[in-house]
Amino acid sequence: MEKKFAVVILNWNGVALLRQFLPSVIKYSSEANIYIIDNASTDESIAVIQKEFPSVKLIKNMDNGGYAKGYNQGLKNINEPYLVLLNSDIEVTEHWLAPIGRIFEVEPQTAVVQPKILDYKKKDFFEYAGAAGGFLDKYGFPYCRGRVFDTIERDSGQYNDEIEIFWASGACLFIRNEVFKKFGGFDEAFFAHQEEIDLCWRVQNGGYVIKYCGFSTVYHVGGATLSYSNPKKTYLNFRNSLLMMYKNLPRKKSFSIIFQRLCLDGVAGIWYILCMQPKHCWAIIRSHFGFYRRIPQFRSKRLFNSNEQYYRTNSIVWKYFVRKERFFH
Repeated sequence: MEKKFAVVILNWNGVALLRQFLPSVIKYSSEANIYIIDNASTDESIAVIQKEFPSVKLIKNMDNGGYAKGYNQGLKNINEPYLVLLNSDIEVTEHWLAPIGRIFEVEPQTAVVQPKILDYKKKDFFEYAGAAGGFLDKYGFPYCRGRVFDTIERDSGQYNDEIEIFWASGACLFIRNEVFKKFGGFDEAFFAHQEEIDLCWRVQNGGYVIKYCGFSTVYHVGGATLSYSNPKKTYLNFRNSLLMMYKNLPRKKSFSIIFQRLCLDGVAGIWYILCMQPKHCWAIIRSHFGFYRRIPQFRSKRLFNSNEQYYRTNSIVWKYFVRKERFFH
């Protein structure tokens, strides 16, 4: 019987993660073909995949182009209707594919779905990267049900539901193959971080729906490839957030919103200085110059028909830091 799912893991020098987490993917994904896209690893990854996991299909990229380019290159010749882009540091659970498969079967306008993402190290808590589905505020700051900034909720079943969300985490992203290719996949200029939010934004502007399904669960280590405390991650997140907004905001509102966002980033830089983290402050400064340098490159990518209702709260920064609202509601 032809399989509808392709579970696709992007790997770069992650042999230890493959040995730890690939067995659960193989065990609980009988209705899927499993692929590893290798981003020109220099460790033993390829030999280990071929010897220890012969049922897995191996795709070799010629260079390490990051998350965005790596997936774009590797997915070109994968034809299953439903793609599951899965981080190599995720443990899946029994029957994790079926609930999302049912959504795709009965909801043709639903193009992207995210499962419940819990913390592999603290399995009764949500995981930072995605939790129970993502949203943006007016100024492009992402937050999740189950995680607002550094406040992470315990999972007590409060998000065992299905709802529309704004973005699905790239740690475990279900997407229709035809939609991924229709919208050109990920923006490779991002290299890594927030490219999934950019893709979800473009997909919604194209008339499709993004959903969260709390009846499918995975466990994510988080920060296994680039630690949350790494200034490079700060740089990529701030730079790519600005690029994403420049591309996708309604044109008549983009200048004022981005200007206000730049001011908020300045406040964030001061906060890092007060917290004795000057490297992160410098990362924010560099991210702004990185954004300015790329504006000519991104000008042709700007959309003309952007949805003005992309946010559900004006400022998550104000709610969290001033009004002390720590949890999603």
